[in-house]
Amino acid sequence: MADRPAAARRPVDLAAVAWPRRTERLLLRRAVPGDAAALWEVRRHPSAHEWLTAGVPDRASYAAELARHERLEHLLVLELDGVVVGDLMLRITDAWAQAEVGEQALAVQAELGWVLHPDHAGRGLATEAAAELLRICFEDLGLRRVTAECFADNTASWRIMERLGMRRETHAVADALHRSGRWLDSYGYAVLAEEWHAARR
Repeated sequence: MADRPAAARRPVDLAAVAWPRRTERLLLRRAVPGDAAALWEVRRHPSAHEWLTAGVPDRASYAAELARHERLEHLLVLELDGVVVGDLMLRITDAWAQAEVGEQALAVQAELGWVLHPDHAGRGLATEAAAELLRICFEDLGLRRVTAECFADNTASWRIMERLGMRRETHAVADALHRSGRWLDSYGYAVLAEEWHAARR
């Protein structure tokens, strides 16, 4: 049998990366079930909870959610001076492709996400952490494209995307239902590997 294309042999989870990783101020590591209490403290804060995909009604429910393997496989913990101050998502995904070239589109891109405890906002920590995620995506994992999405009203999040050099590709009007009952606009951002490398040259 012929070898599968290189793209099809790419790692499809974060186990291929050596953890933890350090930036100037932060430590990034894989999340474990024992992180539930600390992460719940971050996520239950109203200004963080406002934009999360799913709410965290109580610590026990969040601990049960975090214990699921599929939840942990793309979740990273963000530490500052040994204290958990947020978490990050790095989800490796397939690109869309026509059937004849489908294998070449397997696990070639990633979606990023982040949440930071509001007490630590305004210091560039989320940008620092997300920049390291981009480096991991393009240098360590060899991915070709990275995306991120947010509600258009989540100004802090899309400003991070722009500071990272990501390009706003979509502005969808009233497409996302917020838990408040409001239909909100959303933004989609992306950056290609060649763009990321060129910006560093």
